[in-house]
Amino acid sequence: MKKTQKHILKKVKHYHFELKHLIILLVILIFFQVAVSFIYKISLQSFLDETQEWYQQDFAERIANLTATSLEMLLETTMENPNLDKTDPRKTVQAINIILSQQLLQHYVEDVCLILTSGDSLITIDDGQALYAYFFENNRQKIYGDNTHQEAINQYSQIKEQILANEQIFSLIENRNTFHVFVPFVPKGEFIGVFYMKNIPEFGFITKEITASYNQTSMIFIAFILLGLLAMFFISSQTVQERDETQKLLYEERERKLKEYINLQKEALFAKRIYHTHHKAEKVMGFIKEDLSALTESNAEEIKYKVTKYANFISRVIYDMKWYDPPVQTIRNPIFRTNLNELIEFIVNNIFLRVSNISNNYEFKLDLDKNLPIIHVNEFVIWEIIEPLIQNAIDHSDDKKIIICISTKYFNDLKKSEIKIADNDGGISQELLDEDENGIQKIFLENITTKQESQKPSGYGCYIAFEIATQRCGWMLDVRNLEGDGCEFTITIPHN
Repeated sequence: MKKTQKHILKKVKHYHFELKHLIILLVILIFFQVAVSFIYKISLQSFLDETQEWYQQDFAERIANLTATSLEMLLETTMENPNLDKTDPRKTVQAINIILSQQLLQHYVEDVCLILTSGDSLITIDDGQALYAYFFENNRQKIYGDNTHQEAINQYSQIKEQILANEQIFSLIENRNTFHVFVPFVPKGEFIGVFYMKNIPEFGFITKEITASYNQTSMIFIAFILLGLLAMFFISSQTVQERDETQKLLYEERERKLKEYINLQKEALFAKRIYHTHHKAEKVMGFIKEDLSALTESNAEEIKYKVTKYANFISRVIYDMKWYDPPVQTIRNPIFRTNLNELIEFIVNNIFLRVSNISNNYEFKLDLDKNLPIIHVNEFVIWEIIEPLIQNAIDHSDDKKIIICISTKYFNDLKKSEIKIADNDGGISQELLDEDENGIQKIFLENITTKQESQKPSGYGCYIAFEIATQRCGWMLDVRNLEGDGCEFTITIPHN
């Protein structure tokens, strides 16, 4: 027996249930039960409202039709009686009044009358004497000037043509529960007007009773489910209490490993970035030496300007060697006022066009927007973005003449600027333009290159440009192939 109990306990321990799991299960079950009840109640309420509205209209039309039929039969019987004497008019008038007043005794009937034609005008009749005078005495003076049913006349005027065409009962609904019913009045088969009844039938008490009954049933049902779940909860909570200290230690160990991995990744990226910029620094130092050796009185200011730019770039490279992640204020800051057009011209004229051995293999065309606003980003950070993208076009030229077009454009309505770097080379493989699971084009991933295997190192230029542009500057960088030939990098700079 003890062995069986231990075996059962051992199996139960394999399932790591906690109190929070049972609470979540309880909340989910109650939520779904309440949601189902609420949805069913809404459906039931909609069904009852539609049924009630249909029944109210049918009820109002039946009452009005019955009254109109009674009046038609009374008038037809009186017209066919050849022995009218002096007592008959009073009996007829009394009978008409009874039919009309009997409807008004019902609390949901507010107005009844006959709307008849008199020449080109409409008249309303709501008493027996006037109706008798209209049909049997041809005396219509008694009913002229009666405006007590003006609402009925106005409504009838709007639908008169439809009733004449169909000779069917017509109902107008006001505020969902007020019915204006117009029944064609055709004594002896001749259409002479309509019988009007304003009816406000009220059957809401039936809907309320049904809804209240459903609410009571639903509450009882939910209460039983809740009690059952609470019982399950308390019973289960006594048997599955768990303190998983091992899991906590595992999470702490994983956290420590993850931090170490992140630090290693930062160090690796830092090393690659420095290695990638090292040869640029060497090239720039060579330019400084050339300029200083060519220094004369006539070109002193020009040499001073270029050497200052070169020296500041070297200073930035040295500064970057101190940080995995430089502080954001050293990248974006209101004190930085970079003129993008001026920076692009300097990079083209004083970096790429100074390399004599390959300068004949490419040509630059600049189209710079003079309305481009000042950018509050360190110009040497922008240098690290633009220079690799231009170098990418040169590296893939295969020693043939290419044209590199660089343009800037400011969109005032969109509050953004764009830098486009395009070439007329063979373009980029579609595979590298596809996006990965994070929505990043593969050409901007680490160790991805389109160079030949012999061209090493490779795979860092576009990657570093993308990381600096998106992560440090908050810009967007993408690339596409142009129609015909070549590709185009686009840097989008938002202006807040």
